[in-house]
Amino acid sequence: MNRLTITVGQALVKFLDNQYVSFDGKEEKFVDGIFTIFGHGIVCGLGQALDENPYGLNIYQGRNEQGMAHVAAGFAKQSNRRRIIACASSIGPGAANMVTAVADATANNVPLLVFTGDTFSTRQPDPVLQQIEQFHDASLTTSDAFRPVSRYWDRVNRPEQLMSAMLNAMRVLTDSERTGGVCITLPQDVQGESFAFPEYFFEKRVHRISRTTPDELEIAEVLKLVVNKKKPLVIVGGGARYSEAGDDIRVFCEKYTIPFAETQSGKSVIASSHPLNLGGVGVTGNSAANSIASEADLVIGVGTRLTDFTTGSKELFRNPKVDFVLVNVSRFHAEKLDAYPVVADAKKGIQALQLGLEKVDYHSAYTNEIKDAKFLWKKEMDYLTNTVFDEKYESLVKAKEPGVEEEFVKATGGVLTQTTAIGIIRGIIEEDAIVVGASGSLPGDLQRMWTTDAKDSYHMEYGYSCMGYEIAATLGAKLAFPDRACYSMLGDGSFMMLHSEISTALQENKKITVLLFDNCGFGCINNLQMGKGMGSLATMFRYRSEDTGKQSGNLIVTDFAMIARGYGLTAFTAKTQEELKAALEAAKEEKTSVLIDIKVLPKSMTDGYGSWWHVGIGNHDKNEKIKAAFEDRIQHLDHARPY
Repeated sequence: MNRLTITVGQALVKFLDNQYVSFDGKEEKFVDGIFTIFGHGIVCGLGQALDENPYGLNIYQGRNEQGMAHVAAGFAKQSNRRRIIACASSIGPGAANMVTAVADATANNVPLLVFTGDTFSTRQPDPVLQQIEQFHDASLTTSDAFRPVSRYWDRVNRPEQLMSAMLNAMRVLTDSERTGGVCITLPQDVQGESFAFPEYFFEKRVHRISRTTPDELEIAEVLKLVVNKKKPLVIVGGGARYSEAGDDIRVFCEKYTIPFAETQSGKSVIASSHPLNLGGVGVTGNSAANSIASEADLVIGVGTRLTDFTTGSKELFRNPKVDFVLVNVSRFHAEKLDAYPVVADAKKGIQALQLGLEKVDYHSAYTNEIKDAKFLWKKEMDYLTNTVFDEKYESLVKAKEPGVEEEFVKATGGVLTQTTAIGIIRGIIEEDAIVVGASGSLPGDLQRMWTTDAKDSYHMEYGYSCMGYEIAATLGAKLAFPDRACYSMLGDGSFMMLHSEISTALQENKKITVLLFDNCGFGCINNLQMGKGMGSLATMFRYRSEDTGKQSGNLIVTDFAMIARGYGLTAFTAKTQEELKAALEAAKEEKTSVLIDIKVLPKSMTDGYGSWWHVGIGNHDKNEKIKAAFEDRIQHLDHARPY
């Protein structure tokens, strides 16, 4: 056996550089590079190895460990999970910063590989800088915090363990069912230890991403069910995107006249303009999809986890005879809602269903329902995208007791509604632009209102709905597709929470455009709390009042364009439709990254459209509004499935 004596850090770099994936016969290099913020826990081990010879790996400099890991997740998602960027941090706070990003990746089944520095395996300098000392367990470190949020976790306490740790990491990262966050923790001293590794450990390794074929008996059972159904609905999820099953689902639905709706992850798998595409479904869905869903007698989910937002907390599908067929590579997901499972790759599963239905000459019983539902939603879209409040607020700002909308106009001068702004943006930016979002009210507006015929151009992280994902993941999408225009769509709250990777975008000369919707607060949650009978508590950005001692003073107005210019971005402020149009046109001509500070009126987002979301509400017998909200909750629960 030929052996190569090198350090653990050097061995890790050499191994990563030679990993490939193969999908449908197409072979690609799996690991593009490593994102890192060097600290004492990793700079002299893995860092020294990267400095000496990074091989073909790109080295990226992060600004915040959570941010750089979101970049990596955005890169992997936009690459349809065929390429990754690994992330490396120090111990202590550097490692802990990545826990949120790893949880985000695991919730969304996106491959994310992180390496955390760790305490010394010898414990000689115990306690080392940034070590947390646990009185009951000397083996516990910050890196153990990754265990509950990772699909695979390992600690390399000896050089020999690197080999099995990394092979297991690759196994999970390239597994369509189990992929997610993977954490390998590296004690500081072990990173620099030398070992005679077998040379075959470093040979080119191709990980085949296989397509799971459905079981014939499962297909037969499903076909017996489908042939007796008249009003089926297909729900397209993220698994359909990663399987690249869009064309197969489209052909299936066309052949049998079955309408389809989209989850947040399934949007842009099939063109929005398709006559059978109802758009977003569920809590953040539109009236067309939700009205058809409420009457469907069969729901065929393709690659969806059926979260509470998709199912309306299991209350959306109201037909008492409704049944479910779930096509998913994971049996865990395929058997939700007492479904008839088809445990298979999305493409293989839908192909098998089509082949089976061809033998019985199946056709749905829809007549004008699909067309009528889409027509009514188009009328609503026309209203949403053309709502103008300029004249209304010009008079209302003079009111003696203005509401928050009028107060906002006085404070900022902004008279744009959020829905109108979205309509303007869609009409001006590039047809094939990639738009990235994650949290607040924008995901709801975008799932309902955003239209695109460009494949995989809608990039929404809503499995974890992580504030701070947006800007970082937009950079990740740009790294994955440098020739596509990439737009980050986020609120002022998310921008304040995490925007550090703007500097990395500038450093890498990768242009991203940040569309920042400023409504002076966490508007989405403000709507939720007030809609359930509460007052406005700690959700609007207000000064503390000297008179009341509460956060009830004037609105805090932030000049986000000035912040962006400080970073080196080109920046614009848009308070009116004309200003927004001009800023978008100018932004397209810029060579460097851009931020547009869009002042949008509070309470001007979309809401409702026939779905319900279950949130905890107390049975309060004094506050009539809360009492009413509680009673409404009970009524909806009477109609919802309990499991």
